[in-house]
Amino acid sequence: MQSEPVLTVQPQALSRLLDIRAEEPDAEELGLVLAISGVAGDRFSYEMALMLLETAPEDVHLEEHGGLTFVIPAADVENMRGAEVKMSRDLLNPGLILENPNSPSPRVLGDGPLPELEGPVAERVVQVVTEMINPAIASHGGVAEVVAVEDSTVYVRLGGGCQGCGMATVTLSQGIESTLKQTVPEITKVVDVTDHAGGTNPYYEQAKK
Repeated sequence: MQSEPVLTVQPQALSRLLDIRAEEPDAEELGLVLAISGVAGDRFSYEMALMLLETAPEDVHLEEHGGLTFVIPAADVENMRGAEVKMSRDLLNPGLILENPNSPSPRVLGDGPLPELEGPVAERVVQVVTEMINPAIASHGGVAEVVAVEDSTVYVRLGGGCQGCGMATVTLSQGIESTLKQTVPEITKVVDVTDHAGGTNPYYEQAKK
C-alpha cells in the first residue's frame, strides 16, 4: 500500500459501506473497487463494487480506511486524488457520493509560478495557446487555434478531438479560458467559434457569446 492516501472517507460513509459489506459472504475478504467509468457533463462518473481482494489485479492502488480496503485502478489514481467519499445531504437523493476536485478537462497550469510573457496582448495569447494549452489538450487529441483577439476577447477554433466533442465547453472554460485569464490579465473572455456540428461526434450547443 502507498503511504499517501488518494481518498478521504467520511465516518458515516465508512459505516454505511461496512454495513453493506457485512451482508455479503466472506465479508472480511472483500474490498471495495472504486473506479472512473466515464464522463457525465463536466464531471467524472464512477462505479463501485465489492470484490475478493485475492483476485485484485496487480495494477491497482490499495488503501485501507477503517478496516475497508479500497481498490482503485492505477490509471484512475491521479484523477481521483483528493476525492472524498461521503453521505449526501440531499434529502431527495440520499446515499453515498464521491466529491472529486478533479475535472475531466485537461489541466494546463501546474502549481508553480506563472510564466513571464512579453509583447502585445495578441502575441502573448498566441504564445500561451501554442506553448501551454495545445501541448495539454494534445493528450486528449485536441488542438486550439487563435482566430482573433479583439480588445479583451479571444476567439478560438477547436480541432482534432475537441471538434464535435461533448466536453468542448468544459475544455474551453476550465482549460483554455481560465489559463488565458491567468497568464494574460487583459483577457476577460474566450469565445468558441468552432463548427462543432462538423466534428466526429457532433455537439450542437452554440458558442456562448
